[in-house]
Amino acid sequence: MNISAKNIILHALKYSPEGVLECTKREGELPISPSIEQFLTKIHRTYQSKTNKAFASFLKESEKPQVFQRALEKEMSGELDFVRFSHTAVDCLLAELQKQDFAEQGILLVSKYSWTASDYLLIALLQNNESVSVNENLELTTSQYLETSKIQLVTRIDLTLLARSPDSNRYLSFIKGRVGRQVSDFFLDFMGAQEGFDAKIQNQVLMKAVEEFCEKEALPIEKKQEVRAVTFDYCKEQLKQGEDIDLSTLSEQLQETPKLEGSFYDFVSEDYQLEKNFPADRSVMRKLTKYVGQGGGVSISFDQKHLGERIQYDADSDTLTIKGIPPNLREQLKRDAVAQTSQTEDDNSIAPF
Repeated sequence: MNISAKNIILHALKYSPEGVLECTKREGELPISPSIEQFLTKIHRTYQSKTNKAFASFLKESEKPQVFQRALEKEMSGELDFVRFSHTAVDCLLAELQKQDFAEQGILLVSKYSWTASDYLLIALLQNNESVSVNENLELTTSQYLETSKIQLVTRIDLTLLARSPDSNRYLSFIKGRVGRQVSDFFLDFMGAQEGFDAKIQNQVLMKAVEEFCEKEALPIEKKQEVRAVTFDYCKEQLKQGEDIDLSTLSEQLQETPKLEGSFYDFVSEDYQLEKNFPADRSVMRKLTKYVGQGGGVSISFDQKHLGERIQYDADSDTLTIKGIPPNLREQLKRDAVAQTSQTEDDNSIAPF
């Protein structure tokens, strides 16, 4: 499903000859066209696929001056046009970047678009790269293009959620740095926001709740696997559609397919601090149907349904026994075994002095 673009404008962040980060501002919006919407759809899909997103909300007015937030409120109410709002946004970002020991340069995209039932504001810093091609005269030519598949400095605001639930802690999202304070964190500073909702933790708690629910219901192994599979399929589909996990819907599906007597929704509502709705995390939910582990030069991954059948675990000796290893691994092992045997025979044929 493609997005429906409403506004889009580009500004350029680049270094001056003196080494100062400056901004060249565009004075008018880009006209909306099919190619523009296709371009925005690519960025939207890239952002949707990111698994390391974090969620946040604006700081209260009493905590810190909200230059960006006030400008956004004026734009949403019609007091400020989109171009002037984008100028304020880029000024705030530029001021924040200039405080740091390092700064990014590139093309700053500011856009509003609709997708499904919500309106969004997207702000992304895109790299302006060069590519080399051959023309009809077999000459090499260079051209510039915006990188849309690898974006790290980006934030998106759910304007519909912000208007409907201003006290929410998740209408603002951004790509979170993996280790320490990264460039992406500057988006929180320039917008005057604070991190709040953690989707990965929500997913981890959900996985824990599923396992403990199965234990409480005293489900046999076949039923446990079915519960895990239904949960995984539901979360996978929600992720594919770009929709949140809805605990009540998941509970209904668990009662319909595995035909459980107990209510999963009632179970998680008692002792688990879960939001009623939250985004799915691919890296967490895959653990519903797989055992995964690595360490000491060994990496093992297999479907949970194989435990007790093709794969046996002996806790006393801490040993896994695998019956029917993958064909490609089998061929590698056979090839190396033959080579080792041949080498041993050659060593034994050498006569002693």
